[in-house]
Amino acid sequence: MITTARRPACGFTLIELVVTVVILALLATAALPMVEVSVQRSKEQDLRTALRQIRNALDAYKLAVEEGQIIDSANKSGYPATLEALVQGVPDAHSPEQSKIYFLRRLPRDPMERDPTLSALETWGLRSYASDPDDPQVGDEVFDVYSKSAAIGLNGIPYREW
Repeated sequence: MITTARRPACGFTLIELVVTVVILALLATAALPMVEVSVQRSKEQDLRTALRQIRNALDAYKLAVEEGQIIDSANKSGYPATLEALVQGVPDAHSPEQSKIYFLRRLPRDPMERDPTLSALETWGLRSYASDPDDPQVGDEVFDVYSKSAAIGLNGIPYREW
């Protein structure tokens, strides 16, 4: 009499696999909103940093004009005519060899802008000294910058108003 020893079956049943997949799907669904908020928070931090860098450079330019380091026409507000002037530099009036004063190493991009074909300059909205704060307009100089994004931040304030 020949007896064959039967081994127990190895592996998972179909029900066990389905339950596992359902649990993983629920966990992924719960984690997705947290990841989206984390990405948005990171972009908002980049926006704050970029705005601070540009605004500090604009203020430094204005201070240099007031101190006579930069020769500027008397009918202007003392702010640069373009954002490029902050990066390209302006002649130093106190330097005999006509060296330049630079206010930014590079112009940061607006992190809320989705079009990668735009230059960093094209991503920002510009406000002149003479324009109304509630309705910023481009003018003869750059007094302030703002995000062109119509989205609203996590704090409930539109990015355009930051």
